[in-house]
Amino acid sequence: MRVLSTSILLASFTVGSAFTSSTHTPSTFGLRIPSIFDHGTSPLSVSTTAKTAATTSLRMAFESPEEIEMDAEDRMLKSVDSVRKNLQSIRTGRANAAILDLVVVDYYGAPTPLNQMASISVPNSQQLSIDPYDKSITAEIEKAITDSGLGLTPNNDGTVIRINIPSITEERREELVKQCKSIGEDGKVALRNVRRDGVDAAKKLEKAGDIGEDNLKDCQDTIQKLTDKFVKEIESVIKSKVTEVQTV
Repeated sequence: MRVLSTSILLASFTVGSAFTSSTHTPSTFGLRIPSIFDHGTSPLSVSTTAKTAATTSLRMAFESPEEIEMDAEDRMLKSVDSVRKNLQSIRTGRANAAILDLVVVDYYGAPTPLNQMASISVPNSQQLSIDPYDKSITAEIEKAITDSGLGLTPNNDGTVIRINIPSITEERREELVKQCKSIGEDGKVALRNVRRDGVDAAKKLEKAGDIGEDNLKDCQDTIQKLTDKFVKEIESVIKSKVTEVQTV
């Protein structure tokens, strides 16, 4: 009986060790004991990547071509909006309140868009005037503008902040034109990525037997037309901005 008790105790100790070891996964009595660190095989753990993939899969699940097309159009619209916003931060040598749209101020620890904290006006073609609603944060606004990367130098009199917009050289204009075109190309890449996702989603529906080949082709054609439409819109926006930059 003592021998049997000792054997049971030893077996229990071995199994317990299997769940506490972080360097290997031992095998006991011909049975592989899954380690809590063995993410590849252990049913006791699910990796963060797997959870994220599952969530993404659920989020991207569509039941019809119409849903795919609506999602694609919505995402493409957001891509175009992103291009517009990025272009607003490019100086053209003329005062434009929109160039401050992306400036964010640290308002008592809360990042807040400048245009929500102050009235921004254009007294003349070479100057911006910023009148904060809360006069106690003019220093924070000044710092946010200086650190924004826009290359602007604010003048703070304690009540109103004024920004003189310097003229830009021809060389600088050429650099800005390239920057505009680069933003446009990034926008087109985003549109093509949306098109790819939409087509892949439609193919999955067709493969699962939820739609036929004709439905798949119609969906692909619709997504391509949306892509062409928004690509032209981006090209139009870029052309307009380039003209603005090149105008002296």
